[in-house]
Amino acid sequence: MAPILAVARLTIVRDGTPILRDVSWRVNPGEHWVILGANGSGKTSLLAALTGYLMPTAGDIDVLGERFGETDWRVLRTRIGLVSSSVRQLMADTEPALYTVTGGKYAMIDFWGEPTRADQAAARTLLELVEAGYLADRVWGVLSQGERQRVLIARALMSQPRLLILDEPCAGLDPVAREHFLQFIERLARRPDAPALVLVTHHVEEIMPAFTHALLLAAGCVTAAGPRATVLNSRELTRLFSSPVRLGRRQARLQLDVLNPSQQAM
Repeated sequence: MAPILAVARLTIVRDGTPILRDVSWRVNPGEHWVILGANGSGKTSLLAALTGYLMPTAGDIDVLGERFGETDWRVLRTRIGLVSSSVRQLMADTEPALYTVTGGKYAMIDFWGEPTRADQAAARTLLELVEAGYLADRVWGVLSQGERQRVLIARALMSQPRLLILDEPCAGLDPVAREHFLQFIERLARRPDAPALVLVTHHVEEIMPAFTHALLLAAGCVTAAGPRATVLNSRELTRLFSSPVRLGRRQARLQLDVLNPSQQAM
């Protein structure tokens, strides 16, 4: 089967400084990936390149069978769902959630006019899917951070994407809201009609069991990529974060402990 996403030898250099270096990565149908790395590792730049907002210096990017530079990326963006803080910050406080979701079909922020009955019905269905149907008529300004994230996922799903990118979706959530949101992501990923999910984070605790693969990124380079069982381990994460760590589990969830020198020797 054709890959959902294929990146080959991707390099991005700005003002003589390498941002991404020789990154290769492939997402196949049925896989859900997590991109893990410290601050400044290049995660945001990789997403910007995938969505056509950052021009590569070298290499190839293929998304949903289309190659960067050979197709209209503005059209392709409507087939890629994106949930990020950059989108969240652009929403108008007075916009009802129903309109926010509807705008996702047209890649439009601050939806103007009156949504068609078909669009309204589709938006309400998606709000129910993300367990937020009760928010349809509430305006953006009164929603909690967790509610906003669910509305943005419904918005991203409005265009029926085959790829859904979640860029640090738990940022700003309190511990309870974060856990509720992660449990929702797990349920979404388990749906037979779910798009391929790509979760970007630097917290292993946010990696739910449904995520099948991991890409580790440090200083703009891939340090490891593949099935989570072979990539997510203490050795690889120690190399990733340039500090001794121990990866453990707690009730089927990952947990990372930073070691001091005496613990490292044990």
